[in-house]
Amino acid sequence: LYFNKCYLCPQTVQHGFPHRASALAWDPLLRVVALGTATGALKVYGRPGVELYGQHTNSDSSVTQIHFIPGTGRLVSLSDDNSLHLWEINEKSLVELKTYIFEGKNKKISSLCVESSGKHLLIGTEGGNIYNLDLNTFTVTEDVIYQDVVMQNCPEDFKINPGAVEAICEHPKVPSRLLIGYNRGLVVLWDRIAAAPTHTFVSNQQLESLCWNDEGEHFTSSHNDGSYVTWEVAGAASDRPLKEPITPYGPYPCKAISKILNRTSVDGDEITIYAGGMPRASYSDKYTVTVQQGEKHVAFDFTSRVIDFFTTTPVPPDGVPLQEDRPDTPAQIQLQTVNQVAAALVVLAEEELVVIDLCDEKWRPLRLPYLVSIHASAVTTAQLVDNVAASVYDNIVAAGQQQSENVYSESAWPISGGCVEGEGAVAERQLLLTGHEDGSVRFWDVSGVAMTPLYKYTTAHLFSGEEIGENNDSQTDEEEWPPFRRVGTFDPYSDDPRLAVKRVILCPLSGMLTIGGAAGHIVIASLKTSSSTAEVKSVTVNIVSDRDGFVWKGHDQLTLRSGSLTFPQGYQASSVVQLVPPAAVTALGAQWEWGLVAAGTAHGLAVLDAIAAKPLLHKCTLNPHDHSGAGDTPISRRKSFKKSLRESFRRLRKGRSQRRQTTTSSPTSPTQVSTG
Repeated sequence: LYFNKCYLCPQTVQHGFPHRASALAWDPLLRVVALGTATGALKVYGRPGVELYGQHTNSDSSVTQIHFIPGTGRLVSLSDDNSLHLWEINEKSLVELKTYIFEGKNKKISSLCVESSGKHLLIGTEGGNIYNLDLNTFTVTEDVIYQDVVMQNCPEDFKINPGAVEAICEHPKVPSRLLIGYNRGLVVLWDRIAAAPTHTFVSNQQLESLCWNDEGEHFTSSHNDGSYVTWEVAGAASDRPLKEPITPYGPYPCKAISKILNRTSVDGDEITIYAGGMPRASYSDKYTVTVQQGEKHVAFDFTSRVIDFFTTTPVPPDGVPLQEDRPDTPAQIQLQTVNQVAAALVVLAEEELVVIDLCDEKWRPLRLPYLVSIHASAVTTAQLVDNVAASVYDNIVAAGQQQSENVYSESAWPISGGCVEGEGAVAERQLLLTGHEDGSVRFWDVSGVAMTPLYKYTTAHLFSGEEIGENNDSQTDEEEWPPFRRVGTFDPYSDDPRLAVKRVILCPLSGMLTIGGAAGHIVIASLKTSSSTAEVKSVTVNIVSDRDGFVWKGHDQLTLRSGSLTFPQGYQASSVVQLVPPAAVTALGAQWEWGLVAAGTAHGLAVLDAIAAKPLLHKCTLNPHDHSGAGDTPISRRKSFKKSLRESFRRLRKGRSQRRQTTTSSPTSPTQVSTG
């Protein structure tokens, strides 16, 4: 969604989650995050209100990797056309400085690693060589680690083609020592000063990722069979694993563990985080990131593919990043050691961003101040509301806080880099309401740069039926294995398309909410500061009552729940109007000074006294000679299409069977019937 900041200035703000997210990076010194997309977009986010956008020249090329040059305000992006791009964060923009296209046989880039000094970018290729890119000049130097040289210095048993360079990791204490992982399972600890390997490690499984522990005494490799192995480096007499390979969700065949991190928790315990590894037969369709700390084990379950993840350190007391002043060039950066204590886990999935508080006893997620997936359920309508009364705004915020109580952690937002001009100034209250396919209406604060979710109102609980199920998805089942816990809000599937919100109106002064749905229903709700129990008034208005020959061929209307219903603090329905026939509401109007609501469908319109819950008038706009049920909704057409498709396949099968019978029978017996 894009909104003009003002009519005179062509500045825009991008709200919501980026389309087709494809890459993620984190600067632990400046505490900013970068996201890349399959359409070549690059976005950098800091504290709420700090957002910068860039676009690669070739929008057809997907951003596959992003790497910050820590503390410099610069980053390098890799596109799938094998080009590297150097970007710089200026005060208010993201600027592309240089581009380098990596060309040549066997030079397809497979891995990247920025030196901790910030001087060079190490480039691993599918051909097995590692090249050095000077980040000052953005050109390749003559310092190349050739695979042939690495193999010459390896024991005879390992002199095979190890495949592409899958991972490159600098030693956390001795940057001149590189851990190089090759696709087919060989890992080499390379001494850049001596230009020779100091250790070699071999696995019989294909390598996916590598990770040092904090002190550099051992490292962990993850593999395509769903296992991970810990290898000792410090004082190792033999290059054997420190422990036997661990397949956490084995013993049956498992999916690859695409990435693994070993970190230290704020309590000093070891914490292991990895993506994938699920049993292929049972859970091959799951997208998970598993976190293990001692006896604590949770497999966070996402509804879209996991792209990447990282951990953040504790937020400084004032939220200020560790380094504010940026050197003029990367070469001037002093060697930095960043504490690897894991306070929060940031996961980028294809359709949403999720942040888990690892300091929280229950590992609850943090409430997102931005990058919220607007289309968690498909958006079907929207309304922008200006000049919202302070009392209405405050009550909506309070209802949202009560709604999410105990759901989210209250810890500080870990992505806290940058500063916002005029922070703390009270802006004009502006709300965006979005109606969704699942029958919900979401309230967003769009007064500033960040689009902040405030509250969610759901109409589904007003209706009953087989297709409308209660969402009793428990957060976690302690006895279940693997120990899944559903996280995130993205859920594109609707139990019943009749619930879809087609029109929504919020009165900015009274706070009254009017919702028109796909099944001809109109929900009228008022804003309450406490929970209550009441019966919802039901009103039916037959728009085509004077058309005796009219036949409705569409879907049935929704069934309103009978008896008293309990409503939490926030919006509470007072009445539901059902238009007959139950075609989708196409127009909606409300005048709350008079207490009137008007609604239109493809068949006509109706005006109601919303306070007394009584119809005042209705008018059919159909042609008197049209009794065909014009205005069937897309839902009915969809059903008709499915029905005709089934009938077509039946006729096709029937025709084929008849042809087979005809070819096997005598020409003189065309009507012969097989009796089996």
